[in-house]
Amino acid sequence: MTELNNAFHLLWGKLDAWLKTLVLMLPNLLIAVLVIVVSFFAAKLLRRTSDNLLLRFTHSSALNNLVGTAVYFTVVLLGIFFSLSILKLDKTVTTLLAGAGIIGLALGFAFQDIAANFISGVIIAFRKPFVVGDVIDTNDHFGTIERINLRTVDLRRPTGELVKVPNRKVFESAVINYSHYGIRRIDLEVGISYGEDLERVQKVVREAMVDIPKMVTSKEVEVVYNEFGDSSINFFVRFWIQYKRQTDFVFAKSAAIIRIKKAFDQNNIVIPFPIRTLDFAIKGGQTLNDQLKAAGLTKTENNEGDSTSSEEKVGL
Repeated sequence: MTELNNAFHLLWGKLDAWLKTLVLMLPNLLIAVLVIVVSFFAAKLLRRTSDNLLLRFTHSSALNNLVGTAVYFTVVLLGIFFSLSILKLDKTVTTLLAGAGIIGLALGFAFQDIAANFISGVIIAFRKPFVVGDVIDTNDHFGTIERINLRTVDLRRPTGELVKVPNRKVFESAVINYSHYGIRRIDLEVGISYGEDLERVQKVVREAMVDIPKMVTSKEVEVVYNEFGDSSINFFVRFWIQYKRQTDFVFAKSAAIIRIKKAFDQNNIVIPFPIRTLDFAIKGGQTLNDQLKAAGLTKTENNEGDSTSSEEKVGL
């Protein structure tokens, strides 16, 4: 019975000491709770303010949500740490900060690729080197931008496949933006016969290049000869089109080919087939017939009057 009474008195003493400490700490506790409540309201207000400000610089919903969430939790954490300081729990604050630093360092090493893609995505969202709908070529991938996330840039290829390119690779590599200026030049290579009048061909081609879809009429169509080919004189037809989608380029080039071919047919301008000259002499310049005569393999008469061709004598 005595031991029970001693245990009861000991417990009561502990409770009494805690009660007195609670009463002494009650003003600080109320202030700490008030600080936490105010920090939550301040976090919501700052998050709304940051969202409105970011809309002036970027329309990336993912980036806006990320920054707003970061601002919100930062203000809340500051309020919690300040409340712990009011309650004289400085050692707890130090321990929490140290633990957060160690965890952050470990996560940084474990997810460094993800962090690199994330940071690259933030920079891309702010700098905006391209936007959704642009046609770009990067890291050997060509297509139209479908989405710009904080981890990847999603490209839709002309053949329909979706390619997710990591932001880090896009940020570190060269990017060709075909849609940036809204126009693009088409270089169409054509070959004509050596017997054609070159100046006449230029005139015919320029007259044919009318009503091309999306063509920029303010820029002159250029017909420029560039080389003497094996069987043709080759030239480029260069013209500019308004460019938003890859189909603009494809259809304009196809229309130019159709118009040039029709114009050549109407004006009897020849697009030659590849020509190959076979030379059978060691020194060159002799025909196959000359070589057969020199070898005695020309057509001869046998004793019965039959004619044997050279191809038969050489086993052809």
